[in-house]
Amino acid sequence: MNKGYMTVCSNERIADDIYQMILRGELAKTCSAPGQFLHLKVSESMTPLLRRPISIAHIDQDKEEVTIIFRKDGEGTSLLAAKTKGDLLDVLGPLGNGFPVETIDSGKTALLVGGGIGVPPLYEHAKQLTNKKIDIISVLGFQSVKDVFYEQEFNQYGCVHIATVDGTHGTKGFVTDVIEAEKLQFDYLFACGPTPMLKVLKDRYPDKEVYLSLEERMGCGIGACLACVCHTDESDQSYMKVCVDGPVFRAQEVLL
Repeated sequence: MNKGYMTVCSNERIADDIYQMILRGELAKTCSAPGQFLHLKVSESMTPLLRRPISIAHIDQDKEEVTIIFRKDGEGTSLLAAKTKGDLLDVLGPLGNGFPVETIDSGKTALLVGGGIGVPPLYEHAKQLTNKKIDIISVLGFQSVKDVFYEQEFNQYGCVHIATVDGTHGTKGFVTDVIEAEKLQFDYLFACGPTPMLKVLKDRYPDKEVYLSLEERMGCGIGACLACVCHTDESDQSYMKVCVDGPVFRAQEVLL
């Protein structure tokens, strides 16, 4: 983990209340694993007190840049959405354990499933898996056409299917409906999104190698506050910390 200031290179709205921000700084040189996140201090004042965890969507170590994508839906992310080019952000990171790349066999097929703001960390993963000669199929789910983002970006790494709940773009329904309707075949499954979506994927494919990135509210981001624990068995006696043990877990490791 590193701490430092990063400069806002750009910050633009790319969908309904969805923002893409590019940050530049030496800390980018330490970012490598897809699925990790940055912990951002969004204000120089004491309010809001807590940092905001934002997944890394893209890494460019040569330019010392990282791209993050976030939804503006509260005080902290509203302040983040208001940042402009040249602003400085106090950043901790990269934090957490990301998606595996080196252990994935070349020549296999990976299914990437993202729901809403769970889509961003899968983009860097798609790039790195493609570099390893892994075939990519992406299924991205959103509420409506106004919420869709990064469809074209994922297209460069393989076949992309879009699902919207209201049917205004792509297939009407959920990501799981697309997987079943298209009879998608895969060797590995990587997913990030709402817990109900992750639970369905875990339950539906018990014989597949499935990795899930969990979304939890975090306090410290370094495992000290225990605000983001997830249970590992139904007795609630065993748990792991999403911020340091995850956010990516093998599906059978966690109770959803």
